[in-house]
Amino acid sequence: MFSVGTVWDLLYSKKMKQQAGGGFITIDGSQGEGGGQVLRTSLALSVITGKPLRITNIRAGRKKPGLLRQHLTCVRAAREVSAAATEGEALGSQDLVFIPGETGVMPGSYHWAIGSAGSASLVLQTVLFPLLYAEGESELTIEGGTHNDMAPPFQFLAHSYLPALSGLGFEVSLSLEKYGFYPAGGGVLTARIAGIPINQRKPAPFIDLKRGAISGIMAFAWSSDIPEAIGEDEVRVMGEELGIEEDKRIALMVNAGGQGNAAAVALSLEDGPTLYFTAFGRRGYALEKLAHDCAAAARRYMQSGAYADEHLTDQLLLPLSLVGGGRFSAAEPNMHTLTNMDIIARFLDVRFAQREMGPDLYEIEVQRSIQ
Repeated sequence: MFSVGTVWDLLYSKKMKQQAGGGFITIDGSQGEGGGQVLRTSLALSVITGKPLRITNIRAGRKKPGLLRQHLTCVRAAREVSAAATEGEALGSQDLVFIPGETGVMPGSYHWAIGSAGSASLVLQTVLFPLLYAEGESELTIEGGTHNDMAPPFQFLAHSYLPALSGLGFEVSLSLEKYGFYPAGGGVLTARIAGIPINQRKPAPFIDLKRGAISGIMAFAWSSDIPEAIGEDEVRVMGEELGIEEDKRIALMVNAGGQGNAAAVALSLEDGPTLYFTAFGRRGYALEKLAHDCAAAARRYMQSGAYADEHLTDQLLLPLSLVGGGRFSAAEPNMHTLTNMDIIARFLDVRFAQREMGPDLYEIEVQRSIQ
């Protein structure tokens, strides 16, 4: 009896093989952290490098394995910006073939709707760097979740990630048209991306990201269709735990696709990004506990001396690999980070080094050879 993989090989069309123009980079989607990041990073680098990709065992260890709506939208977005040929682009699929088209990355206006509370931010991250290396400007509208506990929120993208990218020479602007909380979703974010082709982009010098002094601290809460007092109490608790002045405690009622709540402590770094330590309201999660968790995460970061928080650590690896290398300090790399390193190294001539600097403080270095 044939295995699933053998049957796939027998059925795989000659046309697809001809389009691939050679061997595939094959990724086991269950490796390492085994989640959607394996898919997103692989798709982004397949589009950028033009290397054909096959991913097997997609999210095999998850409760609902295979491609969910969010992941399927990532595949669709990557396919559309690169005129790719695909097989296995379907809900629940655990095996995907992706062959970028010969036209290269195509800038333009795109609109993608996830159809669930799946993260719009993660769909954006799938096509962000391909479009940053395109020849022209792109405008994106993405509908889905903007605030849920499975992805960094919009504020991370706008105030943490984009300032870091700006320092590397990338130009992106974002706006949040509508909040999308779990489980309703319904959020809308828009992005404007200024693309510069790879052969026109000057390689950046090796980048040493240093943590500046903490220049500001604020407490935020965003709520929709729940009592306004909940957000007000959240920012009060965070403020009291961290000594945040009352005029820097901001509770907002927002336009959203449904009921929801999120709260965050925002730490601004001198000459650097603003980091958001966020928790998301859910049934049975007391507001006092939510606020305490945000404050505790911010306090751990302040005491660590690291430049990057958990989310920024993962998201800096790809841009530093693309521009020529760099280093930054962070907590001990977790499985998420290590998996991302492995995927990037499958596509690019890059090496990652880690050096322990103190208790749960590491220096992460990206060493890239660019011809």
